[in-house]
Amino acid sequence: MRKLLAVLALLTMAQTTPDPHLPKPTMDSVAPALPPGLQHAVLIVSKTNGWRHIEHIPHSNTVLAEIAKGLGRASFVTENAAVFNDDQLRHFSVVVLNSASGEFLTPEQRAAFARFVARGGGVVALHAAGDNSHTDPWYVRTVIGTTFIGHPGGEDHLQSAKLLVDKPDHPAMAGVTLPWSLVDEWYSFDTNPAAKGMTVLARIDEGSYRPGAKLAMGVHPVIWVNPSSNGRVFYSALGHSPETYDDPNYRRILTNAIRWAAH
Repeated sequence: MRKLLAVLALLTMAQTTPDPHLPKPTMDSVAPALPPGLQHAVLIVSKTNGWRHIEHIPHSNTVLAEIAKGLGRASFVTENAAVFNDDQLRHFSVVVLNSASGEFLTPEQRAAFARFVARGGGVVALHAAGDNSHTDPWYVRTVIGTTFIGHPGGEDHLQSAKLLVDKPDHPAMAGVTLPWSLVDEWYSFDTNPAAKGMTVLARIDEGSYRPGAKLAMGVHPVIWVNPSSNGRVFYSALGHSPETYDDPNYRRILTNAIRWAAH
């Protein structure tokens, strides 16, 4: 009887313990205090109202702040989406959405973000910032341009794949060394974002990994930019694993993307 009660207690605890990958969605209303003298800085946002990438976010936030410092720019790392207001956004040249997921902006905050981009502010969106938890039409049209449909799971969740550079002359791809293979979680999308006007910079060689029949795209983009936006908008589907941010090619691309988006 005691063993049975112990098992039931463990099951109850398992059912009530929240999954850290699925935090309770919250909307922020009180803006954070910014450091004094912040100008032309890099805003790094990892707010998650959808799937939270607890494995990479702490490390990638550090890497992104290091990249900003190397570019001679101050950075501010936050999970407070109330920073998306006109007054505070004017302190930044580029917003990095580091696996920000879910609908994390109020309508007013989203409108401020749209005005930031309209006046030339840059955006570097990474990994889950392009998943299907984002449904706002402006965000999807401006940042993503397609719809995430999944990634391999089980034993095929993390695989090595070969990346192909379509636009080696684009500033974001400067200095990338080929051939280039990387172990990561490979996103698939329902359509090529080029069909929505995006410029694809890099794609996966689908013959180099196992996407599965339902996730195969044929031409499989993973990095692209939006050439029709007033602000420079960059998206990369890479970045599930912390190790990805230590890959020399990917760190170079992130550095290039932040420099390019901030112009």
